[in-house]
Amino acid sequence: MKKGQDTGRPPLQAAIIDLDGTLVDTLGDFHAALNEMLAGLELPTVAAPVVAGFIGKGSEHLIREVLAHVGAPPDRYQPAWDAYQSCYRRLNGLQSALYPGVREGVAQLRAAGLSLACLTNKPTEFARALLEAKGLGDDFEVVFGGDAFARKKPDPLPLLETCAALGVPPAATLMLGDSSNDAAAARAAGCPVVLVTYGYNHGEPVRGVDADGYLDSLADAQALLARLFPPRGRAS
Repeated sequence: MKKGQDTGRPPLQAAIIDLDGTLVDTLGDFHAALNEMLAGLELPTVAAPVVAGFIGKGSEHLIREVLAHVGAPPDRYQPAWDAYQSCYRRLNGLQSALYPGVREGVAQLRAAGLSLACLTNKPTEFARALLEAKGLGDDFEVVFGGDAFARKKPDPLPLLETCAALGVPPAATLMLGDSSNDAAAARAAGCPVVLVTYGYNHGEPVRGVDADGYLDSLADAQALLARLFPPRGRAS
């Protein structure tokens, strides 16, 4: 793009950031809680790569997919749900870790004056507890989980409601996630979207997903956003 050309994008005022696969590698937590749930129901356990392919669409989807994978009948869902909630509440954060560059990236976004929200499909209770455990609890103005609204990502409703809570229009609110769910929700809501390349994305290559940009590390967020969203009249 030539110097001085306007990108047509409004300046960013906020960022909505996904949790699992974007800020925190939570596969270990999911794997441990699910296998404890399965063992308690006298069902076969599953390997971590199997679990990774099911992350991102909420706890209900995760449990149903795991039960189907081990051949459990549908009537095992409710006891599985109850057991999983108990297991995950106790294990939340114990076998997970921030991805490299997350602290730096979040600090860059805050230093840029952006209002920050965390929006995830995991239950709000678990999301808030995990952010606190990883030292990010004070970095977000609002935190919403998959139980906060009538529908989950990839529906645009959670993004639109989060933008409303921040008081920022969708076009000025970046969605930062790791999956096609995040991208689809952002496109439908009218938010620009950047995806990290190290997350889960249901086991598929994330660079095949329609997005405005990709990040190998959140520590590179400032540089990428400067290219994607330059001040009006200073694009290059």
